[in-house]
Amino acid sequence: MSYVKKIRKEFDKMKNPNGYGSVVKLSGNRRNPFAVRKTTGWNEKGHPIYLTIGYAPTREEGNIMLALYNNDPYDVDAVKVTLKELWKLFQEKKLLKLNKSTRGSLTSAFKHTKKYHDMKYKDLKSFHMQDCIDNCGCGYSTQWAIKNLFGHLDKFALELDVINKSYAQLTTAESIPETTKIPFTEEEIKILWEHEKEEWVDSILVFIYTGFRISELLNIKITDIDLEQGTIQGGTKTNAGKNRIIPIHSKIFNIIKSRVESGQVYLFELDGKKLSSYLYYKIWDDLMEKFKMDHTPHECRHTFRSRLDSAGANKKCIDMLMGHKSKEVGERVYTHKTLEELKYAIELITS
Repeated sequence: MSYVKKIRKEFDKMKNPNGYGSVVKLSGNRRNPFAVRKTTGWNEKGHPIYLTIGYAPTREEGNIMLALYNNDPYDVDAVKVTLKELWKLFQEKKLLKLNKSTRGSLTSAFKHTKKYHDMKYKDLKSFHMQDCIDNCGCGYSTQWAIKNLFGHLDKFALELDVINKSYAQLTTAESIPETTKIPFTEEEIKILWEHEKEEWVDSILVFIYTGFRISELLNIKITDIDLEQGTIQGGTKTNAGKNRIIPIHSKIFNIIKSRVESGQVYLFELDGKKLSSYLYYKIWDDLMEKFKMDHTPHECRHTFRSRLDSAGANKKCIDMLMGHKSKEVGERVYTHKTLEELKYAIELITS
């Protein structure tokens, strides 16, 4: 060992107190040649056992890393976790506790972060996250899903001490556009009633008079229908919307009764099997083309709510029928509506 190296080694020993750690130059041509480490013990041969904190391109940066570690010791293994590894751990520990819709959304969003999968999560900053959002090639819903994903991962990373600051909150996504949903007109509903007996037209009418979402209506089984009480039980998505009771409007009672008596398992099915949303959309598109209408199944739900509101239905009843949580605390806590009140509200729609 040269005299200069000996002096440097002694100087380094003098700089740092016992147990503080050291920055050591490694041999060879390396991108980050300085190892930042601390002695955590001794093996049977009396050799030191090192905890490697990290690697740095210069001795100065290594000393900064060592100082930061000593000021606030962290789990060295945790900070080495990559985005992909953190996501895998998140799937195991957190994802299954979220609702089905959110699980699907986050899983899809993760595919748009592939560029940074092997990057240490602690090194991921807001501009990396924003890059994923801006260059996903998709609309506002996917952009918000990616932003939401990083929000969940940041929160999880904070719990694990992988990071000490959340950058996801600094990201932005495309603004959600104003709704373009257009309810069916009274004239269009009249045309549908004129063609009630034609195949699948009854499904549109049931949509319009129940307010169910497409996934909700296609999941309804005959056993969910009580003709004696005049109700259908169904609904998903939110706590307020799950398994809600919808009175059967008198105008569609015979449609429901006919399908119940058909002996099938689901209210709407195809060739004895549950009807998928994909196949129903094909049926829907054919009907819209036939009647020269331009609507989506979800616009039936908007039609239902709009007609209830126009008829003067009680706001709490509307929320219950739609599966929405009432905005007013008083309505949520103190107002309880009976089945008869819901039936009264729905029968306010007279056409």
